[in-house]
Amino acid sequence: MTRKYPFQNKVVVITGATAGLGRAIALGFAQAGARLGLIGRDGAALADMAAELESLGTEVQTQAIDVSDADAVSAAADAFAKRFGLLDIWVNDAMVTVFSPAASLSPAEFRRVTEVTYLGMVHGCMAALKKLKPNGQIINIGSALAYRGIPLQSAYCGAKHAIRGFTASLRTELEHDKSGISISIVEMPAMNTPQFDWGRTHMDRQPKPMGTIYQPEAAARAVLKAARCRAREYWVGDSTFWTIVGNMIAPWYLDRFLARTAVNGQQTDQPVGAHRRDNLFSPVTDLHALHGAFGQEAKDKALILPGDGTRVAVVAGGALAFFLLGIAAKAACHPIRRRN
Repeated sequence: MTRKYPFQNKVVVITGATAGLGRAIALGFAQAGARLGLIGRDGAALADMAAELESLGTEVQTQAIDVSDADAVSAAADAFAKRFGLLDIWVNDAMVTVFSPAASLSPAEFRRVTEVTYLGMVHGCMAALKKLKPNGQIINIGSALAYRGIPLQSAYCGAKHAIRGFTASLRTELEHDKSGISISIVEMPAMNTPQFDWGRTHMDRQPKPMGTIYQPEAAARAVLKAARCRAREYWVGDSTFWTIVGNMIAPWYLDRFLARTAVNGQQTDQPVGAHRRDNLFSPVTDLHALHGAFGQEAKDKALILPGDGTRVAVVAGGALAFFLLGIAAKAACHPIRRRN
């Protein structure tokens, strides 16, 4: 049986490509036949990633830059286009975070998380728009936390909320211009990535993902689906579904629930070591890996739902439920009398 390569010779650029979800996305596109442009801060990690992909027969070019530098991102896009020609897909995945109460964060930490996680995505979009094919695609990596902020990650949640707003705004501009370029956002669940090994923390105990945990390969499959189907939004994992829907229906309940559970829920029982390193301002080369420390708890498969269709189904289901409740209530108030 002939193997299918749905992205044969397509040119795909991925930011944050050397670890976790970005690495899984790169491997997924490589196995599907794409040519890859990889962006990350760590040149050694990029070289290691390129060698792994080239062993699979993938054509790769790397750019060791910080996505918070708009000029550097633009220059990287120029270099990829010079090597491969116009680009087919640009995936914005780069992020950093700090686990801390908001009051304990410094302005510099807030700024850094915003510059990488939010502005890095903006810089990627701006560079991509100049180098994509007329029917190209931008895929932004979002999060369930783009809809529902949680304690200890105010900077990251704020950046992810901003990504959702920017993506919606840019999409309307592309539609107004009748552009063939599409933009999708993929809302992710908690994943077993090095984020929890190298994210900066001001807490006493080691950070961990909260709720249902998925392997990054499961989430990467959603990105490849977005690239194939080009829907405007996908929700990945049942935890993302319940977070978004729950926040639609009862945000006040989630406020109280998360206040009770999410501080301890994002910490293990292990104390933070005195020599813990973090990647907020500079990379940690030896921690660049596909998986984090929570593999025994992580699921290999994740539900992938189109956001628009799921919203309609939830609203329709709610409307039907209220209609049936209304009928039941009316019947209870006016019981049918038997004729003698």
